[in-house]
Amino acid sequence: MIQRAGKRVEDPSYTLPMLEALDTLRRNIASVYLGDPASIDRILCCLLARGHLLIEDVPGVGKTLLASALAKSLDCAFSRIQLTPDLLPADVLGASIFDQATTEFAFKPGPIFANVVLADEINRASPRTQSALLEAMGESTVSIDGRVHRLEEPFMVVATQNPIEFEGTFALPENQLDRFLMRITLGYPDASHEADMLDLRPASSVLPELGPVLDRDRVLALQSRVDDVRLDQSVREYIVAIADATRSTPELRVGVSPRGTLALAQAARARAVLDDRDYGTPDDVHDLIVPVCSHRVVLAGARDAGHDVDAAAGILTDVLHRVPAPV
Repeated sequence: MIQRAGKRVEDPSYTLPMLEALDTLRRNIASVYLGDPASIDRILCCLLARGHLLIEDVPGVGKTLLASALAKSLDCAFSRIQLTPDLLPADVLGASIFDQATTEFAFKPGPIFANVVLADEINRASPRTQSALLEAMGESTVSIDGRVHRLEEPFMVVATQNPIEFEGTFALPENQLDRFLMRITLGYPDASHEADMLDLRPASSVLPELGPVLDRDRVLALQSRVDDVRLDQSVREYIVAIADATRSTPELRVGVSPRGTLALAQAARARAVLDDRDYGTPDDVHDLIVPVCSHRVVLAGARDAGHDVDAAAGILTDVLHRVPAPV
C-alpha cells in the first residue's frame, strides 16, 4: 500500500509484471521529464544495477528534474543536498549530538541516510566533503565516531554538476568519479518537446503532483533479477577484451580498470532487465561503453579522468570498432 494525498491506495507495482512495472515507472518519469528518453533508461539502468549516476550538463536542461522525478516515482525515502563550498562532512553524514536528558551522545543521521539522494552541484563541495561520500557510495555504509552505520537498500546517489562553471568549484578526483556507475549528459530537448514545456511547466505544475508507482520491495526484486541475468562466456570475454584494448591505446594514459569491467558487466545485466531479457548481449555492452567508461579513463596528456568526455567517448568508440564483437 502507498500513502498518497492523505489516503491509502493500492500499490500498482504489486500486481504488475516486471516489464509492465518498469514501463509504468518510465512513463511516470516521462510525464515530467520531456528530454531524451535514453536519459530515462540510463537512470533506470543505474537504479536496477545498484549504481550511482553523475549528470553533467549546462544549467536548465533538467538534471535536477530528472532525479526528482525518479525519486517521486518510488515509494522510498528521498533527500536533496545542495552542495556548497562551506558544507561540512557532518552536514552530509550526520553527527553525534549530546542529549542533556540522557547525558549521552545520540547520533543524528544526515541526508545521506535515504534511498535516493540527490547531490546537487557536487563539484561545488570541497574535497573534504566530497570524500565524505566515498564510503557511502562504495560500500553503502557510514563510519562515524568508531561506529559503522549501514544504509538502507535501495541506495542510490544521483549527482549533478555544471561543466562550464569553474569559479568556486572543485573537480572530482578519479576515485570519486569511479564510484559512479555512469556519467551522462542530457542535451537540449527537441523543438516540439520544448514547446510542450512552455504550456506544461513540468517542474512547477506536474512534479509536485507526481505520485509513486513502485514500492521499495518491487525495486529490490528488480535489482535481484539483475543478479540472475546470464552473461555468456563470449560476452564476458568481449568486455575484458575492450578493457584490455583501452589499456594499450596510445591516446589513453589510463585505461578501463577491473572495477570498470565489473561496472560494465553489471550495467549490461541491468539493460537486459529493462528489455525483459534474462541474458546480456554484445549490443548491451556496445550501448553502455561510453556512459559507463568515459569517466574512468585518462587521456594522454590530461592530468585527471574526465578531462574531456567527448574526446574519451570518441576514443572508446574507436576501440569498439577495433575489438571484434562475438556473434
